[in-house]
Amino acid sequence: MARWQYLQFCSLSITLYFLNELNVYMTLAIIAVVLGLVLLVWSADRFVEGSASTARHFGMPPLLIGMVIVGFGTSAPEMVVSALAASQGNPGIALGNAYGSNITNIALILGVTALISPIAVHSQVLRKELPILTAVTALAAWQLWDGHISRLDAVILLCVFAGLMAWTIWQGLRKQSDALGSEMQQELDQSVMPIRRAVYWLILGLVLLIVSSRILVWGAVEIAHVFGVSDLIIGLTIVAVGTSLPELASSVIAARKGEHDIALGNILGSNLFNTLAVVGIAGMIHPLSVGPEVFNRDMLVMIALTVSLFIIGYGFRSAGRINRVEGAALMTAYVAYTTYLISTVF
Repeated sequence: MARWQYLQFCSLSITLYFLNELNVYMTLAIIAVVLGLVLLVWSADRFVEGSASTARHFGMPPLLIGMVIVGFGTSAPEMVVSALAASQGNPGIALGNAYGSNITNIALILGVTALISPIAVHSQVLRKELPILTAVTALAAWQLWDGHISRLDAVILLCVFAGLMAWTIWQGLRKQSDALGSEMQQELDQSVMPIRRAVYWLILGLVLLIVSSRILVWGAVEIAHVFGVSDLIIGLTIVAVGTSLPELASSVIAARKGEHDIALGNILGSNLFNTLAVVGIAGMIHPLSVGPEVFNRDMLVMIALTVSLFIIGYGFRSAGRINRVEGAALMTAYVAYTTYLISTVF
């Protein structure tokens, strides 16, 4: 009897030891995700500020800085996270981050922004960008039909992205005197800094972007392993929301200032970056293979949200407007989608 009690005591001690080790490991993973997200957002902001000021010192036109430097900077978290995830053999996080960010941008960020201040859609630029985004989303769906993003698919995405960037830059440089160029000029004049400080923030922001992304990816993968959740679910939820925080902040600020075109244009531009550049870069580093649920569930949700945004924002009879009711509907769609993802885990 004593021997049996001793064995029970030993087994209980071993179980408690491993549970304690598991709790410590889990705590470290959660801290890594939170710290990685905070550092990622902060370093992306410093990177954009340093890049824009450095480009300003070397005489780059303000509108070009807004379209290229700031555009790449706000999507830098998604790019770096997906690239690192692909290089480490985690295609779920790579694709989940990109497509999940698109879903988050439209359903959550535009929903929150419209609830704060209804978004008027009347810019001719948006009337061009909305069909382009719809076409790019259709291209992404066609490529993911077989659940695989090959290097050839990645090359096609990057070529389309390069073509769109070249066309946008050409259009922008032809209209240097438009409102967007003047607004960008004012913002740069307000945030000008010495060249040494600008280069310092540029380099430091880039280094911290890479470091924070590695921390975030490690923590996300470990949480997925502990809970038995796929990397894809983590990428679609925690990582996607975290890397979309810069878009949330800039869209809310723009909407509160009444700059509705910038608020919506920021989301459309980010989704183009994510679909073309983020997935393209990740696919070039390592071909991405995922289960059929990515197309049957996540891609279809992304397509539905993009089409709904096209219908809401286009304004067939009059200027389009995303009002508070439509904003609440978008947020409800995001909550329903996230709830469904969570229900598939348990």
